[in-house]
Amino acid sequence: MSASDLSAALWQERRHLELLLFRLETQRLHIAAGNLEWLNFMASEIETVLDRLRFEALARGVESAAVAAQWGLPAQTTLVELIAAAPAGPWSEILREHLEALHALLARLGEAASVNEEALRTLPLPGRPGPADTAGMLDQLTTGGNLERSLAVVRRSAQPLLAQYMGEDQD
Repeated sequence: MSASDLSAALWQERRHLELLLFRLETQRLHIAAGNLEWLNFMASEIETVLDRLRFEALARGVESAAVAAQWGLPAQTTLVELIAAAPAGPWSEILREHLEALHALLARLGEAASVNEEALRTLPLPGRPGPADTAGMLDQLTTGGNLERSLAVVRRSAQPLLAQYMGEDQD
């Protein structure tokens, strides 16, 4: 395990963060278009990326701990600390570029999640069916369930452990 392995892990994580951003933006477009029937599918798509990001965070943690050990630092060293302790050569600049890209991605993800959450919370649901309209009631319950699932998934799209690894303050 080396700094190049850490860099590769950071690239993979960035790729999945970009995919998460794409999924959130796609969800927003479907919400804006009123395509409520796609809420469940979009929630599944976002969950799949979030699951993959958990794996990527674990891989990054392993690689980062190995590099920290090689450079004489504790295993829980942040990316900022790794950059400061990088030996002479290109690694300081390479890791700094990853840090800047990750900061930008997290900012965009936070904004997208906030916009989507607001759109989902204010989404008008179909009118209440009459007592004899069982199919309409079932449709409304399904849409409501899909809406709640979508809200929960959007709220989970924040990446607090990544922000902590990047050296950001976690209040």
